[in-house]
Amino acid sequence: MSENYIKHKYAPILPKKDEWPVVKLSKSRKEFVRKVAESSQNSILAITGNDLGLLREELETTLYREKLRIKQNPWDVDPDDEREFWQKVKSSLVHLSADSSITQTQKKKKYLEILDDITMRYAEEIASNFVHTHYKVTRRIVTFGFARLLNAARVKGFKSIFSNQYTLQDKIQVVGETDQIRELASKGTIVMVPTHFSNLDSILIGWVISVLGLPPFIYGAGLNLFNIEIFAYFMNALGAYKVDRRKKNLLYLETLKTYSSEAIQFGVHSLFFPGGTRSRSGMIEKKLKLGLLSTAVEAQRANYQKEINDVSGKIFIVPVTINYHFVLEAPSLIQEHLSMTGQERYYKESDEFSTSYKISKFLVKFFTKGSDISVSIGRAMDVLGNYVDKEGNSLDRNGRIINTRDYFISNGKVSVDTQREEEYTYRLGNRIVEEFHFINRVFSSHLVAFVAFQMIKRENKKMDIFDLLRLPEEDIFLVYEEFKNECQKVLAKIRELESQGKVQTAPHLNTDIDSIISHGLANVGMYHAKRPLVKNEGGNIETQDLSLLYYYHNRLDGYDLEKLF
Repeated sequence: MSENYIKHKYAPILPKKDEWPVVKLSKSRKEFVRKVAESSQNSILAITGNDLGLLREELETTLYREKLRIKQNPWDVDPDDEREFWQKVKSSLVHLSADSSITQTQKKKKYLEILDDITMRYAEEIASNFVHTHYKVTRRIVTFGFARLLNAARVKGFKSIFSNQYTLQDKIQVVGETDQIRELASKGTIVMVPTHFSNLDSILIGWVISVLGLPPFIYGAGLNLFNIEIFAYFMNALGAYKVDRRKKNLLYLETLKTYSSEAIQFGVHSLFFPGGTRSRSGMIEKKLKLGLLSTAVEAQRANYQKEINDVSGKIFIVPVTINYHFVLEAPSLIQEHLSMTGQERYYKESDEFSTSYKISKFLVKFFTKGSDISVSIGRAMDVLGNYVDKEGNSLDRNGRIINTRDYFISNGKVSVDTQREEEYTYRLGNRIVEEFHFINRVFSSHLVAFVAFQMIKRENKKMDIFDLLRLPEEDIFLVYEEFKNECQKVLAKIRELESQGKVQTAPHLNTDIDSIISHGLANVGMYHAKRPLVKNEGGNIETQDLSLLYYYHNRLDGYDLEKLF
């Protein structure tokens, strides 16, 4: 255990479950879903400029895309009445187009009814089903299960569950601004934005939130995960709302954004992966999906419009990076990244997590092999990307207190300005990406993969990435001494960046270079059938899978370290 990591036992900041915002929300779920549907309709009408022709066009596009989805990409988790519902929508639209005796006013009324049916259906589908007793049981199962797998549960049965959480912290190290997030969560509303590498992230972050003594957060989870029973149980219990990435129509996207915005205004702490989906390349996300992020900006403006000007109406953005030595899905993710043509297409989700058995088997491997995980909590920011202090005050670059409300005022009052909010969202996205890189924690596995791949690239200067990855692995080897020198050089640069606050390092990098290299080799991609890096009998470095090596190397992209080669 390094001197820069201290375990803590955190008391819950809201011990009574009735005080949890997510419990209050679940008690008024019906009214909340109705409100989401109505607010979505208003924003859809605003987008179409109350133009009947444009509204009809959007309804027809939605119908067309939904019918295509049902035909080409159905999932087990889809409701049984899908075809029936969309057939009904089709009949209504056909009737409205064919019947010339219907007046414009009647038409408008009918189109609004169809819009209401669709947004209500979407809002109901998206809404989470948080049940406090399930949450409690799930939290116990996750903690107990993690601890059992780690052989860390010294207590039999479900007793002393929090001591298990404590021992678990040796394995899953929660570092960074933990006190600040606790302080701010009791004052305003937190929106946590983590990096996203694995399907495990959701459960892991759920555990971290619970360890920090924070009330449950709601978060958007891919609907595909609800296909798997074990995940569906956890997701529902942990307050997940459902995000269906197959649905790209305006009506669905507006309803989803409205759900997030209304929940934040309700005071519910939220979590979303701003990268939108797992990083296919292994890189820290550089381009964020701004849709859900914009809901935090919108909710902040709405709170100011409601005259909630004190800290209770303030929304705090907390970036988080999750660091693994190993990502189960890496082989298929990197293949997908390499084969992507940039055209919009449906992703067939790969099947590493397709059964509860596979997940359980993976978890056992994951936790018994001694591979660390760390979760770094970044400094909180306001929705404009300014750091905030522990009281929740926004600070400018010189540390002076500024009033966020001023940024939403035009003509003397807080007002809606879509273009301005888009600009703020864009700025916030850039700030989150910056923070991701600052709080990223370099592991030995990232270091060895980065150095090895850069050395191979240097040997084959004339090749582009695709040609390089087609090289026969058996022809590639790196002389250990040269590899060691390069590792030393890159590590020195990483230390320099760390001293400038531009990155962080894991405690295991505080040993001598040979130990760091052997730790990195032992951990990088440790359970893949083909290992990204191994030491051969002659003591030199080889790869069994160049694409995987590329994936793990990418974790250190974005720091200009390639300039050292």
